[in-house]
Amino acid sequence: MAGRRRVVVLVVAAALLVAVASAGASGKSARFELLRLAPAASLADLARMDRERMAFISSRGRRRAAETASAFAMPLSSGAYTGTGQYFVRFRVGTPAQPFLLVADTGSDLTWVKCHRAAAAASASPRNASSLPAPAPASPRRTFRPDKSRTWAPIPCSSATCRESLPFSLAACATPANPCAYDYRYKDGSAARGTVGVDSATIALSGRAARKAKLRGVVLGCTTSYNGQSFLASDGVLSLGYSNISFASRAASRFGGRFSYCLVDHLAPRNATSYLTFGPNPAFSSRRPSEGIASCKPAPAPTPAPAGAPGARQTPLVLDHRTRPFYAVTVKGVSVAGELLKIPRAVWDVEQGGGAILDSGTSLTMLAKPAYRAVVAALSKRLAGLPRVTMDPFDYCYNWTSPSGSDVAAPLPMLAVHFAGSARLEPPAKSYVIDAAPGVKCIGLQEGPWPGLSVIGNILQQEHLWEYDLKNRRLRFKRSRCMH
Repeated sequence: MAGRRRVVVLVVAAALLVAVASAGASGKSARFELLRLAPAASLADLARMDRERMAFISSRGRRRAAETASAFAMPLSSGAYTGTGQYFVRFRVGTPAQPFLLVADTGSDLTWVKCHRAAAAASASPRNASSLPAPAPASPRRTFRPDKSRTWAPIPCSSATCRESLPFSLAACATPANPCAYDYRYKDGSAARGTVGVDSATIALSGRAARKAKLRGVVLGCTTSYNGQSFLASDGVLSLGYSNISFASRAASRFGGRFSYCLVDHLAPRNATSYLTFGPNPAFSSRRPSEGIASCKPAPAPTPAPAGAPGARQTPLVLDHRTRPFYAVTVKGVSVAGELLKIPRAVWDVEQGGGAILDSGTSLTMLAKPAYRAVVAALSKRLAGLPRVTMDPFDYCYNWTSPSGSDVAAPLPMLAVHFAGSARLEPPAKSYVIDAAPGVKCIGLQEGPWPGLSVIGNILQQEHLWEYDLKNRRLRFKRSRCMH
């Protein structure tokens, strides 16, 4: 077939030179006669060649769709049904795609999945198998099989990527061909160990017609050993942190430089689903939604409005090397019942050992000691009429049951976090006076060390739509039911 094409091209090229010269001399147009120099192909051959060409056209179309689509979304739900305080996202990786349920974590820069140990050893050279970490303590429901993925490629331990771009990689490198090993530690004491490579993730592009595409070059950890309660109910972690190797950075760089999520009530049932979206979110459009509360359902993305969407507020997103991979915000103060509390400014200043971050992987909001004491004192003062009860790990819990057995109808003071740019986060009362047990509510905050960062956890973020605009360094948020 290739030989026939070359004959046709040469004949046409020669004819073109002669005809152009003749036409140029006479000032007339040129005509060409198309000749079939090769024997006629059978109808079966023509049909086969047409199918091959159609497959080529379709593959080009899929690539263009991925390149021109403005957004894609991933289903997101509360992990309350598993007894954890995490939010789970559905993730498909490998070729063919293998499905997983991962923790959505804005504090992680490594995306990893639990890996089949034998398959992980097979994907490396046999001499490397002995260097792999110990087996995972429990058999997970789903495990990634790198040997079954055509697009999996281990990162060598001798590569610049392993040595310079992966701060959690291990220094040991017995031979240049060994896979890059990691020991990823989390602040709560949990850890994941394994080898790292790159693979392709399957994504669902937003729009009226359901289309799928591949996001290539995703850095992926193949975890063969892990510990920590938060990982027992999931298949791994989706990294949404600020890092050049995180999934969030990789996806946002292709889709508008931004991502957003909406966290349903942390006690919501399993079927209550919202979305993690990469690219412009229609809820932040300048066009007023049909309802007063934003919807997180993905849809054809209209032109985004940086600050003018109804109900949306924004504040600078602080991308500081001292807080990476976390996203920091500038807090100006906290008020309770409209009264601004006396909290030292240093508590919110990174330069003075403080600062504040948002973390989807932390459940309870943790405030540095001076801020915590001021906030709980103001809240507990207004709840003084309720009987106190003891319940770990909280300092202030109350019996919320009346003598008749029904819940007490006690008014709750409004809590507001004031950000730079006059933006205020005013969470629903259930986000800071939380249900801890039947008939018991607690002030759902934790005391953190001072000096130290304050952490705005996922319960305080719930029922809000959050957009991380990495390109313009802006954080936008608004109230939402987060239901599709």
